[in-house]
Amino acid sequence: MILRKYFFSPLQIVSFGLQASLCLIISGCGASPVDTAHEKFRDWQSKLAERRSFQIRKDWIRQGPEVTNMGFRKINRMSPLLYADAKQGSLLIQANSIDGVVAYQRFSGREVWRLRILNGVESSAALIRDRLFFGGNDGQFYSVEANTGKVIWTFPTRIENLAEPLIEDGVVYFLTGNNSVYALDAVSGKQLWLYTRQDPNPLRVRGGSKPALRNGALILGFSDGYLVALVAKTGQVKWEKQLNRNKKFRDIDTNPLIDGEFVYALGFDDHLYCLRTSTGESVWTSEKGGYGGMLIQGDRLYYASSTSEFMAVNKSTGNKIWSYQLAEGIATSPTMYRGLIVFGESQGGLVFLDSGSGKKVGYFDPGRGILSPPSIDEKNNRVFFISGEANVYALEIGFKYPNAIPYLR
Repeated sequence: MILRKYFFSPLQIVSFGLQASLCLIISGCGASPVDTAHEKFRDWQSKLAERRSFQIRKDWIRQGPEVTNMGFRKINRMSPLLYADAKQGSLLIQANSIDGVVAYQRFSGREVWRLRILNGVESSAALIRDRLFFGGNDGQFYSVEANTGKVIWTFPTRIENLAEPLIEDGVVYFLTGNNSVYALDAVSGKQLWLYTRQDPNPLRVRGGSKPALRNGALILGFSDGYLVALVAKTGQVKWEKQLNRNKKFRDIDTNPLIDGEFVYALGFDDHLYCLRTSTGESVWTSEKGGYGGMLIQGDRLYYASSTSEFMAVNKSTGNKIWSYQLAEGIATSPTMYRGLIVFGESQGGLVFLDSGSGKKVGYFDPGRGILSPPSIDEKNNRVFFISGEANVYALEIGFKYPNAIPYLR
């Protein structure tokens, strides 16, 4: 008789365990009570999870700028964009703050196209079908073909563009470095309206707020400490609320996060705020402020504070659930991968935390920090980011499980 070797995946193991438990209970041959069987099975699952290891492997690395930067270090913080084209295949689009935007073949790192832009691109971009929209550090806003890098139109802002744009119903909305909000026709680049705020305070955090849209209201933060809702069609003020009243930095450089009737916003060196989307009425305020984007998963809200912490709070109350202390610097906006919170450290590496407990399960250090919010290709178990040195990374990631049930001999 020939006995073969059998291997089981974690899902198969779970199925096998359930079937075995049920069989013992029904058969009555030495079977334990139902609750005891389930408890033992859950204990077995927990031990299996504890024994799993998180694996990180470098897939490819490419220098972002065409020529090595020998001058001052620039801030590279565009979040990579994943794009699929019928002719070009799966692409990764990544800008650097030195000389422009580059598209790479996602799985090989081969350069597909490069668009040279004076002083590069610092802000994140928006991708709608085959059109890429972003603001450059050259005082121009761009609409570009995502599959070729060909410029379709540009719009002069005459100042640096540091905030990610929002595209909705054929209109592109974005905030410039001088507190001006533009609404442009996405097809032609024609200006539809302009809203500007004056901020006499010379001390500002370098960055900008990506607008959020709900029920015809465009909500975004400004460097004078205000969160403002504008009528999306006209640019008229619907409501405004002063949040950050600090004497030094008052910036609301957050990407407001809308969840139903509530909007969440972060003040730099200030607080996390929850307001009613329709009126701007304050619901609650938490202790720690922050910078950048937030993430909601279930009843939890995750964000990076401006005091070298990464926070998980209850979205209904703002009460802290757990926090993770960075060695130094600040964290990027987070993203999620299979139950893990993923973010970069400005003075460290790429961090993977268990979303339930805040426990660190993985870490990758590219050197010189990360200011780019990472992008995840969950289907192919890849994470992408640009480092502080403007090197573009593709990492293969995933859990490795032990052989809980040895093969039969």
